[in-house]
Amino acid sequence: MTSSDETVLRPGAIAEVAQTVGVSYEGAASGPARVALVCAKFNGGITERLLDGALGGLKDLGVPLDTVAVAWVPGAVELPVAASRLLRSGDYDAVIALGAVIRGDTAHFDFVAGECAAGLQRVALDTGVPVIFGVLTTDTVAQATERAGPGKTNKGYEAAVTALEMVRLLEMLPRSTAETQRAGAL
Repeated sequence: MTSSDETVLRPGAIAEVAQTVGVSYEGAASGPARVALVCAKFNGGITERLLDGALGGLKDLGVPLDTVAVAWVPGAVELPVAASRLLRSGDYDAVIALGAVIRGDTAHFDFVAGECAAGLQRVALDTGVPVIFGVLTTDTVAQATERAGPGKTNKGYEAAVTALEMVRLLEMLPRSTAETQRAGAL
């Protein structure tokens, strides 16, 4: 199942809210940013296509590809620790995690997908830096292949758009006192 017209945000909804409330924030998905990608080698025929999509999205949005870093990990469970190491370096504005977990006949799927998602969320919350979940969790290889197809519907491409939108949004949002003090010390 994919998004349908019934689930898409109505055109003009954000502008209407902005006219109603005191402050409305929305990040734009464009411009240069320091981005790292962490890509799982397991199900590599799918993840390579996700990576191609993410790189295409970053390029389309104005990120020079020679500034992008890619770290390869064995599988989806290893994505969070690599994302954490990259973000703790302070060198990146966002990390895009790419993987493919395809349901099999065992409970392995549930453990891998759940722990991967929880780990990536923890990294984002611990660092305050966007970690984008570009990990497919599908029932079949055919579903994964469809989501990693060419063009702007590639989930890697969508993850790149999300990463830049979140970088821009966080630049706009107020900082905590501690963040402001740290930024001033740099």
